[in-house]
Amino acid sequence: MTRLRIALYQPDIPGNTGTILRLAACLGVQVDIIEPAGFVLSDKNLKRAGMDYLASVSMTRHVNFAAFDAWRAGENRRIVLASTKAAERYTDFQFHDGDVLLFGRESAGVPDAVHDRADARLLIPMVEGQRSINVAISVAMLAGEAMRQIVWR
Repeated sequence: MTRLRIALYQPDIPGNTGTILRLAACLGVQVDIIEPAGFVLSDKNLKRAGMDYLASVSMTRHVNFAAFDAWRAGENRRIVLASTKAAERYTDFQFHDGDVLLFGRESAGVPDAVHDRADARLLIPMVEGQRSINVAISVAMLAGEAMRQIVWR
């Protein structure tokens, strides 16, 4: 099992979170939820997209970003942030086992203070004029590349 983790900063949409939890269960990756979420984190809200995979995922809830950041620093883990403001392509980045892949809110990304705490900021290239890719798909793209480098060699 990999030590790679997926972290969601104050997720807004239960369907996306459920989809990400299902992906994490299938990949054997743990998930960190940085609260407050934009919805009640309950099986009822997550079940439609997460289906019966929710019981298989390891999820940790953090009351805020400061608590999450203190935890990850104590674990000596890098924060690898997916950001439309980044310059480095995710396919050019060298992932490490133990990295925490951080994704922002669907509605607003992450605030500058969180952006500044990241050890790396990665871009998913898009065609000119598009704002962003759905967060669940973004998670799948970065997690897939990280798993390819770390686990599926």
